[in-house]
Amino acid sequence: MQRVGAQTSAARVDTRDAKLIAKGEYLAKAADCGGCHTAPPGGPSGKEPPHPTAPFAGGLAMGSPFGTIWSSNITPDPVAGIGRYSYDDFERAVREGIAPGNRRLYPAMPFPSFAKINDDDMLALYAYFMHGVAPVSKPAPRTALPFPFNQRWALMFWSVAFAPDDEFVPQSTRSVQWNRGAYLVQSLGHCGACHTPRGPAYEERGYDEQSRRYLTGGTSDHWFAPNLTGDAGSGLGRISNDELVSFLKHGHGGGLATFGSMVQVVEDSTQYLTDDDLRAIAGYLKSLSARESSGHFDDRSHAALRSVRALNTGEVELPGAGIYQGFCARCHKPDGMGEALRYPRLAGNPAVLSAQVDSLVRLLIEGGEAPHTQSGPEPKKMPPFAGKLTDTEMARVLTFVRNAWGNDAPPVTSRDVERIRQSLGK
Repeated sequence: MQRVGAQTSAARVDTRDAKLIAKGEYLAKAADCGGCHTAPPGGPSGKEPPHPTAPFAGGLAMGSPFGTIWSSNITPDPVAGIGRYSYDDFERAVREGIAPGNRRLYPAMPFPSFAKINDDDMLALYAYFMHGVAPVSKPAPRTALPFPFNQRWALMFWSVAFAPDDEFVPQSTRSVQWNRGAYLVQSLGHCGACHTPRGPAYEERGYDEQSRRYLTGGTSDHWFAPNLTGDAGSGLGRISNDELVSFLKHGHGGGLATFGSMVQVVEDSTQYLTDDDLRAIAGYLKSLSARESSGHFDDRSHAALRSVRALNTGEVELPGAGIYQGFCARCHKPDGMGEALRYPRLAGNPAVLSAQVDSLVRLLIEGGEAPHTQSGPEPKKMPPFAGKLTDTEMARVLTFVRNAWGNDAPPVTSRDVERIRQSLGK
């Protein structure tokens, strides 16, 4: 898609301007560029001794249904990075997924979302990556997928079929704040890359609120990114705007805490956004009507009163209740309400009520840790239980959690646990 006006403006703009670079730095955080293009402290394999990592130098391994995709070096190094990119090269790579030499990028790079970035923001991003980032001369590992997925030329047909190339257009019937939130969520934030289910060709099932499946939840690497529509069970229907802002800023909000890949998003991206932008994001998400509903919560039901009574009195005849009492109640409490800013509540937790159980199982197997943020609480760790509980015990305690305190969600089976444990090698 050619934007002649943008190309003309780029030729006239001083990309070394400090204000433009600062704006680009903020936008790069909003887009979480560092989250994918910075290797973990343990190096590419994750097994080396911890060492400082170079921002944006690539080397992060990203799992896909087709094999491992390595993130590239996007520092301004002229050989290992993007230092020789013109603005047109940069814009085409970001918006269309085509690097110089007509080299197609895999859709692990969310260029269908980045196509919506406006021209002014694209110029600022280019200025930042050319003049605000330190060059790193070390090449990132090369992606080598098996045949036929190594035939990058075929991605041309994927883009034609599945990748929109239109810039974000504000809706005149909506407020300035709503449009700002929609823009951030749909373009720079590329929230749909995780929170929208994908089809058999790894395509997102929608890129804005006009699509029925948009932001209704998606699975990647055994993490399920929850439903962000207004569903009162597994979505944001019972979460307030202020709680959602706090969640994005501190990793805690409304008794909930981030987990899985969202921890890194808060650490590297959303905690740095302005309060105005966070409120815009929350306002847009809260405007989405409920879709793909799953799970229910009623803390006044007979089942809710029974589970609380059983745990408080020690009468743990319910399957899984004894395991919860022995391993979970100390932090998450007998009433399932957790402890604010320390341990998340399980009662009415949308992630607990989700139809998809991968995240719950993976958390129980591997444990987790809340994000480290500048203004949030000291993060607490959840220990792994892979060596303490059998598949059957994990299934029982998770089934109990999904049906205690008023929660109402389908059971977890030992086969669910076995499948994920085998995939993780644990």
